[in-house]
Amino acid sequence: MDVDFYVHGYQKLNVFGADVYITTTHVCLAIVMVILIAFAIVCNRVIKKADPTKTPTGLLNVIELLVETVDNLVLSNMGKTLAPKFKNYIGVVFTLIIVCNLSGLFGLRPPTADYGVTLPLALITFAMIQYQGFKWQKMGKIKGLFEPIFLFLPVNIISEFATPISLSLRLFANILSGTMMMALIYGLLPKFILIAWPAALHGYLDVFAGALQAYVFSMLTMVFIANAADIDE
Repeated sequence: MDVDFYVHGYQKLNVFGADVYITTTHVCLAIVMVILIAFAIVCNRVIKKADPTKTPTGLLNVIELLVETVDNLVLSNMGKTLAPKFKNYIGVVFTLIIVCNLSGLFGLRPPTADYGVTLPLALITFAMIQYQGFKWQKMGKIKGLFEPIFLFLPVNIISEFATPISLSLRLFANILSGTMMMALIYGLLPKFILIAWPAALHGYLDVFAGALQAYVFSMLTMVFIANAADIDE
């Protein structure tokens, strides 16, 4: 029996003398982006056509529910000062990650099962953490590296750079492990067992774990940025 982990190279390109490949990750990520862009266009048209004097119904009601949920979540974790600046970013990151994670339900290889996708997301968060820290704390950001005593400087520096590594690895490892488990099940078990049984595993590995990891990544992003800014409200 063959086990397919859905990692394939489709096209080799030469970029500045180096050979790079368009892989399954690129294709699946492109499909996810097309879906999200199409959804955003539909939502935009629905909102433009909405009558503010009438009670929202259908898709408009869903859109308002999603926006209010994200706004309240960001406000409760980042405070009144930071929430308006980051609610759009958190909403985009959460939506992208959860759609990527759920794409396995439709026969795609989740793009977040590739470290080349999760690491850039974590590095963006890391850049925001450092920027907000220097913006609000000024030199207090540097001073904090020497606390509680000077000898803790190496530990504090390692702690700072461990943030993007832990963020990216947590998401990557959880989604990759689920992808590999499903590949092993589909590749090694008899076909008649696969008629119904994997549905429960898809429900856990793709839906529950996928939604949980999207929530954890977004929550940690908000907490880390808020802690770096260290604003009272």
